[in-house]
Amino acid sequence: MRKTLGAARCDLWPGVPSGLEHVAPTRPYYRSTYVFVTRADKKLGGLSLDDPRLRSLSLGVQLVGNDGVNTPPAHAISRRGLIQNVRGYLLNGAGPNPPAAIIEAVAHGDIDVGLAWGPLAGYFASRSKVALRVQPVTPAIDAGMLPMTYEIAMGVRRDEPQLQQQIDALLERERPRIEAILRHYHVPLVSLGPATAWAGHP
Repeated sequence: MRKTLGAARCDLWPGVPSGLEHVAPTRPYYRSTYVFVTRADKKLGGLSLDDPRLRSLSLGVQLVGNDGVNTPPAHAISRRGLIQNVRGYLLNGAGPNPPAAIIEAVAHGDIDVGLAWGPLAGYFASRSKVALRVQPVTPAIDAGMLPMTYEIAMGVRRDEPQLQQQIDALLERERPRIEAILRHYHVPLVSLGPATAWAGHP
C-alpha cells in the first residue's frame, strides 16, 4: 500500500477488505468467505471447523508467507491442534497459478480438504475436470474474534473524499453488472451486512 496508493503511483486499489487501515474504503461491492473444498464423490458435506472428521483427514491451507501472517483457517485449525496432517500452499508460490495449487491438490486426491479464500476457490474449482464441492467455512467467526467472511471494497487515499464518493456512486450504478461478473466467476457470495472487522486478511 505504501509503495502504490500511498506513493501516488495509483489512485484506486480494488479488492481490499472494508476495514483496511490507512485507506478510505468505498462501499463494499461484495462479501465472500473462506471455504472448504472437497471432491464431490467423497462424503464430506456439511463440514465445520469443529467437525471430528477433520482429525482423520489430510488438510490443505493457503499460506500468505513465512512470517506468521497466515489465513484465518490456518490459524483456526492450528488452534484446534490439527497440525499433523496439514499441507501449506503458498499464494505467491512458483508456477503460473499458485492459488490454483490447493484446488488441484483436492482434485488429484493429494489432500482431502482444502481451506481456501472463496473467490479463488470458486473460480478454480469451476474449471476442474473433477467435480468439486465448495462450502463456506463455519463458524463464520471463530472463537468470537477470527472472521471467515469479509466485505470487499475499493480503497482510495484518505485525502480524496471526492474520488471515494465518485467510486461509491459508480459501484451503486453498476451493481447488477458487478454481481453478474461475480456469479460468472463462481465467487461464493454472502449477503452484505454489518462490516466485518479486518484481521489482516484475506
